[in-house]
Amino acid sequence: MVTQWITEYSHGGMMDNRPRKKPRIVWDDPQTIPHPKVPTPLHCVQQVFNGASMDHTFSSMHYNPRIYRNPSPPWREDSKDGHYVFSIGENLTFRYRILSKIGEGTFGQVLECYDLEKKELVAIKIIRSIKKYREAALIEIEVLQKLAKHDIGGTHCVQIRHWFDYRNHICIVFEKLGPSLYDFLRKNNYCSFPIDLVWELGRQLLESVAFMHELCLIHTDLKPENILFVSPDYFKVPVYKFLPRFSKDFSNFKSIPMFSTIKLIDFGSTTFEHHDHSYVVSTRHYRAPEVILGHGWDYACDIWSIGCILVELCSGEALFQTHENLEHLAMMERVLGPLPHNMVNRSDWRAEKYFRHMRLDWPQGASSMESIRAVWKLPRLQNLIMQHVDHSGGDLIDLLQGLLRYDPAQRLKARQALQHPFFTRNPNRCGYSPHLL
Repeated sequence: MVTQWITEYSHGGMMDNRPRKKPRIVWDDPQTIPHPKVPTPLHCVQQVFNGASMDHTFSSMHYNPRIYRNPSPPWREDSKDGHYVFSIGENLTFRYRILSKIGEGTFGQVLECYDLEKKELVAIKIIRSIKKYREAALIEIEVLQKLAKHDIGGTHCVQIRHWFDYRNHICIVFEKLGPSLYDFLRKNNYCSFPIDLVWELGRQLLESVAFMHELCLIHTDLKPENILFVSPDYFKVPVYKFLPRFSKDFSNFKSIPMFSTIKLIDFGSTTFEHHDHSYVVSTRHYRAPEVILGHGWDYACDIWSIGCILVELCSGEALFQTHENLEHLAMMERVLGPLPHNMVNRSDWRAEKYFRHMRLDWPQGASSMESIRAVWKLPRLQNLIMQHVDHSGGDLIDLLQGLLRYDPAQRLKARQALQHPFFTRNPNRCGYSPHLL
């Protein structure tokens, strides 16, 4: 920005003919050129969403930031937590028009934006203006660029377009994907997915994680919220088609994705195998036992999370719905059997309090009767799966037992799991076909 001084005559008052000096601002940065009278193309963008053609004044325009001066909003103070403050319809730099807020987390916010240059929808992750989150974002960008370099065709992970630093916020631009697995579960009132779709989602998930592990990367935060369908399209199917024969319900419908292609997102916690590992990783419900017991962790923590996700897709609910370590371990023993003594022996000083005489201090150490009831209502893994799966139940149970082994050294690897009979035994199964449901 350059400030020049010009002479103007005032109008009004007692000294009408007296000249005065007034600063004139010359904007040399196209991102900050104020031009409030330029009409917004937001209505044109909305027409595109509704399937209509774009307004001719917008569609025929060749994008040039110095000609089409679409200003950035005035500088605002960040929120007290360091989040970027925005309004729907305004610009994020001259290039991106903010359309909606997709989500928010500890890292910052994700916004749906329209790229005025490429004329496409994108998702932009705006990192909080706090040093530790900015540093983590730079590591995430490094991971994303490595994934993009090796993920030819972008079949496994969300693709990064580019990134920039805007008003002390690191902004990462991604391709726009569809809803997450969790969004579908919630939309269906946490009703399970059909087994053919679970088969297809599990296969893709294991292939994506195997791809990451071969690049010496550990995701560490696999959960349904971080697995997105590529397409947002879906259709309605009667619920009775997914219930056992003795439990027919002809009144309700549930949403089924039209296409089953998925991609992994959120690599903010992803760790290179050779980097230092933090003490705790993974969202609580999907956290492996070796993390809780303080043994350290490696690639196997991702495999445990996949096992928990597959159970959730089959049942509709998270397998371990808990918020404290002792209750979490008690739930594991209830569903999978007792923890092995060698793992209990190796527990660090933080986890020793959960055991007494080499046995889990449960229910004596429970925080409440509600906690005890939450554990006792859980069925064994075999019973839980057979409640929701009519066919392929035996193979699926065996697969899950391999993914959810307590000892990470004995847990299945991603490539080994893809060779399991659940994926290979039925030669006629060729993938998810929603029209056959």
